[in-house]
Amino acid sequence: MGAMALLGTGAAALLGKGAVMAFVFAIVGVAFVAYGFVKLSSHISNTGSVYALVGKTIGPRTGFVAGWALVAAYVGIAIGSTIEIGLFFNSFLSLLHIATVHEWLWEAIIALAVIGVMSIREIKLITRILLWIEIAGVALVAGLSVVIIVRLAIGAAPAGQTLSFQIFTLPAGTGIAGIAGAAVFGFLAFAGFEGAAALGGESLHPKKDIPRAIIIAVALVGVFYMLVVATQSLGFGVSASGVKAFQSTSTPYGDLGTAYIGTAYAALLNLLASISLLAITVGTLAGAARVAMALARDASPKSPLIKVNKFGSPMVALGVIAAFILIAMVGQRLTGVDEKDATFYWLTVGTIALLVAYALATAGALKFLFFTGARKAPRWQVVVPILGLLVVLYTIYTNVVGVTGVYAWFPWIILGWLIIGFVIVQFVPGARARVRTSLATEDDPDATPTDPKSPTSHTASSTTSGGDHS
Repeated sequence: MGAMALLGTGAAALLGKGAVMAFVFAIVGVAFVAYGFVKLSSHISNTGSVYALVGKTIGPRTGFVAGWALVAAYVGIAIGSTIEIGLFFNSFLSLLHIATVHEWLWEAIIALAVIGVMSIREIKLITRILLWIEIAGVALVAGLSVVIIVRLAIGAAPAGQTLSFQIFTLPAGTGIAGIAGAAVFGFLAFAGFEGAAALGGESLHPKKDIPRAIIIAVALVGVFYMLVVATQSLGFGVSASGVKAFQSTSTPYGDLGTAYIGTAYAALLNLLASISLLAITVGTLAGAARVAMALARDASPKSPLIKVNKFGSPMVALGVIAAFILIAMVGQRLTGVDEKDATFYWLTVGTIALLVAYALATAGALKFLFFTGARKAPRWQVVVPILGLLVVLYTIYTNVVGVTGVYAWFPWIILGWLIIGFVIVQFVPGARARVRTSLATEDDPDATPTDPKSPTSHTASSTTSGGDHS
């Protein structure tokens, strides 16, 4: 639920009452991209996820850069989500009249400390605890959505809002480029579905479990997100004042919960949103650390980043990334930017990096499935990864060309980061050869999922993951 806490507001800022169209565009794009992950994960599993998938389909150098992009994506999302925890927890306290003025940085730092502690424990334990909290949050958000729809249908909305198909219309002069530009918030909502591949080394049957997990995640999440953003748009209303309220809110759950149900319900929504965001940050921090560990393992075998604790967690990588998150938050606070803008800044940076990784993975799927050796999918399906690649590239394009203000810098930040990754794999002595050797000793891309000779249980990804194998 935390993933959708602010994203509808971000899309509304660009598309007004048609915010839902950004998510329609993103869902279609993610479905096309997911096709490549599902097909590739049936042949390849590795703790480096995009790193391994791209490395084995396009080449080790490109794979390293893709993994490097994924680290930036996860770190950016982790920073934005941690800041957002402070925003929603502040709202929770304010609704209960415990306090009205807070310093989000201190709350975010406390949250980061909790996240760090949780990240060093076994993944099974963390997942079990947070899963039930997330289920409760999803149930409450779904309940709010139902109440909004019912009250709109019977004419009992707080400000005279009504059910309307205008949520599927766009402001005058807004075309496909505007939708694609706002779709960055939609893609961000799905960030992490590819993370199933990042934990491949911790599954007993990754080549079967990972594709299934990806399909279920995209389908269920897509339905839920469409429900949430549609009811948020309807809940605020399609009038000029309603759209303005949606665009300006920092806590849509709290505002709608208060208006349609009551303050206590709204406070609980904000509290669970904070905990959900905590779970998101645990996941993105773990994902970033594990991919960074895989990159470090191949670029420099003696790197301290590959060290793990008794639970199999990459302690050094986790510590380095957590320290960077702390520095980024402190730096952001010193600039005086409010927490809503700070959240959107870092989430946008992370999403642009994520789209780069998606583009490379989709290109790899296209090459591997249809143009490498025997064709591994029906010929007509070639259109799916092609469309996925076009959607992702166009979304990146619309977030580069014509963008002004602070957001204009973000693509260049990611470009600089990618150049650093390229320099490492290209010029660090022996790095490219080690990456190639590591990928070659992993499971054979052409092996079937049931091949008893598949050496996945003996790969570096398996041994470094350690611990839990849920």
